[in-house]
Amino acid sequence: MIGILELLIVLIFCLPWLLAFIDILRSDFQGHAKMIWLITVILVPFLGAMVYFIMGRKQKIKKRFVA
Repeated sequence: MIGILELLIVLIFCLPWLLAFIDILRSDFQGHAKMIWLITVILVPFLGAMVYFIMGRKQKIKKRFVA
């Protein structure tokens, strides 16, 4: 049976990966950037997610809403 400490450690390492993965899937990027970020986050889970949050979010295509 896993304890609270083990569960907390798993969440600390899995939550950034999951959030980065979902954010990449829901966002638009230019060219092949989306595929490159997905591969990076999948192959290097924790570090890839951290690099995405630092560098990758700036590469997203911003959508403009016209009222």
